[in-house]
Amino acid sequence: MTLEASAAERYRARYCGLCRALKRRHGNPGRAALSFDMTFLYILLSSLYEPEETRAAGRCAAHPFAKRAYVLDEAADYAADMNVALAYHKAKDDWNDERKGSALAFCVLLRRAYGRVKEAHPGKCARLADCVGGISRIERTGDLRADPAANLTASMLGEIFAYKADIWRTPLRVMGEELGRFIYFNDAYEDLADDAVKARYNPLLPLREREDFEALCLDGMTAAMAECANAFETLPLVRDTDILRNIIYSGVWRRYAAVSERRNKEARAA
Repeated sequence: MTLEASAAERYRARYCGLCRALKRRHGNPGRAALSFDMTFLYILLSSLYEPEETRAAGRCAAHPFAKRAYVLDEAADYAADMNVALAYHKAKDDWNDERKGSALAFCVLLRRAYGRVKEAHPGKCARLADCVGGISRIERTGDLRADPAANLTASMLGEIFAYKADIWRTPLRVMGEELGRFIYFNDAYEDLADDAVKARYNPLLPLREREDFEALCLDGMTAAMAECANAFETLPLVRDTDILRNIIYSGVWRRYAAVSERRNKEARAA
């Protein structure tokens, strides 16, 4: 993701704002859950709804020597809560599926914060729990069809993006669903080699020997992001559209491009 200096500064101010919202609402455990996905959601919702903002600058533990600008508003609070909910369920799922000690520790660390989020957003947290549980059941049964787990991931992020019950709920939900579908397949594509070695669940494993495997993966992810972009373009956004478009049309592809380039080099060297 390449941004002009002013856009990069605005992005960083939102990123720092979300970090501060996590700290204020959920303490340092919440801050540890900070993600780029929820920073994108924060910027998107702030651009769409234009809530009243607090702008300031300050030092923090991560940047103790120089003040960093930050922006806070009600969208930051919502994104912070959803950030904690996603991180908690991911850690819980990692512990249940792989018995990772670090996942259990993080789950315990976030338990009280997640309890507050669940009390504030019971419907959304219930939907997240249902989706994560469904994905876990699919993985345990070894169902290697690509769509069921991808659709549950899409539903989970769609629920998070559907911020309010208003006219923008549908395009926001579509954006979240298609971004969730893209993220699911992008993660599966990136983890393919490790999952094959470690015999872990990955819906792309049965397809990897196909001659059109690379094209199949690229086409699927391109279709998801095209639908996400179509929904995005229906929203009446003015502020920070350069940042949002950069992420949608370019930034989300960085991981895929890096993995694809590495695999092409390995194939040529073989």
